[in-house]
Amino acid sequence: MKIGVLKEGKNPPDNRVALSPHQCKVILRKNPSVELVVQPSPIRCYNDSEYLEAGITLQTDLSDCNILLGIKEVPIDELIANKTYCFFSHTKKKQPHNKKLLQTIIEKKIRLIDYECLTYSDGQRVLGFGFFAGIVGAHNGLLTYGKKTGNFNLPPVHKFKDFREVIRQYFEVKLPNIKIVSTGNGRVSTGVQETMNMFDIKRVSKDDFTTKEFEYPVYCELIAEDLYKHKDTHVYHRKDFRNNPTNYYCDFAKYYKAADVMLNGVYWQKGIAPFFTLEEMRKADFNLQVIADITCDVNGSIPCNLEATSIDDPTYGFDPKTFEKTKPFKPGMVDIMAVDNLPNELPRDASDFFGVQFTKNVLPEILEGKTELLQRATIAEGGDLTSTYEYLRDYVN
Repeated sequence: MKIGVLKEGKNPPDNRVALSPHQCKVILRKNPSVELVVQPSPIRCYNDSEYLEAGITLQTDLSDCNILLGIKEVPIDELIANKTYCFFSHTKKKQPHNKKLLQTIIEKKIRLIDYECLTYSDGQRVLGFGFFAGIVGAHNGLLTYGKKTGNFNLPPVHKFKDFREVIRQYFEVKLPNIKIVSTGNGRVSTGVQETMNMFDIKRVSKDDFTTKEFEYPVYCELIAEDLYKHKDTHVYHRKDFRNNPTNYYCDFAKYYKAADVMLNGVYWQKGIAPFFTLEEMRKADFNLQVIADITCDVNGSIPCNLEATSIDDPTYGFDPKTFEKTKPFKPGMVDIMAVDNLPNELPRDASDFFGVQFTKNVLPEILEGKTELLQRATIAEGGDLTSTYEYLRDYVN
């Protein structure tokens, strides 16, 4: 079996990679039947020379490879027919901008294994970049609050080589007694907690968060059962919520009244109620000043998230009176941080973390063949959608 590691071709550029030089070297040492090559790239966080030093062959034309590993969407004109691709296609939610991508994958009889769809039988995801999205998203949320209030200053994460260098900055910053509400309980939330711990921000109960004032910075974490209630019974049932999300409302008001900063890492799909409405943002008791929408579902769970932002320009203001975008850090505005590729600010750390997960949990499945795990993540194969993703039929047609 020959595996090819793709250069990233999406614009704006993504400098992460599925496998680091060291991980490639280990794979080849442990799997004599595997051949592995890397496509040269001028933007990758690990440069070409690092792969060559690790003894990895660079190869521009990957048409003789069986499996092709990328990160973000592969440019349509670069797709090779009848190959197996692994990358984040961002098609499972019928994202309009990637419809042509999936149509072309089907036309070229490509097998698409989507990283986002790699799950265990209980639905738990196998791998992803959420942990580092949470770390950077929480950092950016605090950075934005510091700029808005002028109380402290944090440099951007992407100015540093790795997370170790970032952590050193935290020891020099004294935070005011702000209150932060974090949502979600997946990998993103774990990353958020990492940043909270590094800043020594104390975790408090939901009741204390909404009823007490503190002399030091605090945060509370909300999961789905804290947020969503059935419209009739006012109780959360996980299975029913997944199947019938429109029957539930979001019980978030007491938190936006208490919190200064929101760090959103909760999963969202169409039909799930937003945390609040635009009209609620006009109320005098809407206290949030900064919202870091780490999951970045535009016009989704955060209704004032009007558009995704970039690493170089991560924040914009939102005017609750006019519902319009403004410049950030202005009085009376709510500042929105909505970078949709946050792990790119720590590309080497994020790539290493992803590669470890892939090598341990996915590569053995690929070498074994068509396993149940891979089948669950296979969106298209042999010129058609797989049965699991038949719901995308109207999307690709």
